[in-house]
Amino acid sequence: MFDRILLATSATEACDHAARVAFNMAERYKSYLNIFHVLGLPTRAYSQDVIDVKTRERVTADEEYIAWVKEEIRGYYERLLEKTGENYGIEVAVGAPHREILRAARNNDPDLIVMGGSTGHMEDSAYKKTTAGSTFQRVARAAHCPVLVVTRPAASFWGGFSRIVLGTDFSEASDVAFEYALQLARALDCELFLFHAVDISAMAMGKVMAQDDIEENLRVARRRMRSRYVPKMPDFESYTMDAWEGLPYVEITKYAREKQADLIVMAHHARRDVSEKVPMGSTMEQVIVRAACPVLSINRGVKK
Repeated sequence: MFDRILLATSATEACDHAARVAFNMAERYKSYLNIFHVLGLPTRAYSQDVIDVKTRERVTADEEYIAWVKEEIRGYYERLLEKTGENYGIEVAVGAPHREILRAARNNDPDLIVMGGSTGHMEDSAYKKTTAGSTFQRVARAAHCPVLVVTRPAASFWGGFSRIVLGTDFSEASDVAFEYALQLARALDCELFLFHAVDISAMAMGKVMAQDDIEENLRVARRRMRSRYVPKMPDFESYTMDAWEGLPYVEITKYAREKQADLIVMAHHARRDVSEKVPMGSTMEQVIVRAACPVLSINRGVKK
C-alpha cells in the first residue's frame, strides 16, 4: 500500500517526529521515499531571491544554492537515510509550501504524504502547539492521497501498524475514511477499532442533557455503526465497535490511548465543499495535536 511516500519537511526539529515515522515506514514497507523541501516564497514575482524558511535569510535560489540545500538535507538525515539504502530522492522547490507540496504529489503520485503539524520554528508561537499548521491544513484539503501527520514526540516512536482506530461521525466523508481504514487493516493484518463520540459539549454551555438521553444516543450510535459498517466487512472479523460520550477530540484521543493504537484515521471534514476556504474541523485539528500516535487525514478525493 505504501510503494511511494512523500515526506514534506523543513529539515528542522519541527519535522523530526514526522521524518522518523516516514523513514521507519520506508524501511518497513520497502517504499521509495521522496524527501521534499520548499525553500520559501520568492521576494518578487519570477525572482530567484527567497527568504529561506529554515535560515530566515534572504538568498538567491539558483542551481548552486539548491544543490547546497540538498546536501544539507542529506547531511541532516544522514543516519535515517541508512534505513532506505538508495531508495530515496531529495527534491527542493521554491514557492508557497502547500502549493509546491501538492504539485510534487501530482508529479510523483505518492500513496501517502507524511508531514509534521507545523513546518515553522517551534518557538514562534504557543498557538502552533495547540493547532495544526496551515500548510498541513491546505495540503490535507486538496491532496488526492492520505496525509499522515505526526506532531508529538510520543507519536514518532512507532513500530508499524497493528491497531487502527477510526473516528467516525457517520458522514459521507467518514465513510471514505472507513473504507481506507478497512483496506489498510486487511492489507497489513491489523485490528480495527470503530469509534464514535456522542458530543455533549453543549452541556458546557448550560444545556442540560439527561443521562437517559445520553444512554439512548449511545445505543443509537452503536446500532448505526453495526448497520453502516458491518455489512461492508463480511470476511473481516478483527474489529471492535465502541461509542462514548464526551468532547469528541478528547474521547478519540483517550480511546486510542486505551487501545494502544498505532494510528488514528479520520475524515478531513464532513462537508461536501473541499475548497481551500473550508476550515479543518476542530475535532480533527485537536486530535492531531493531542494524539500519542500518528493521525491519518482522508478527504473525499482520496485514491482507492
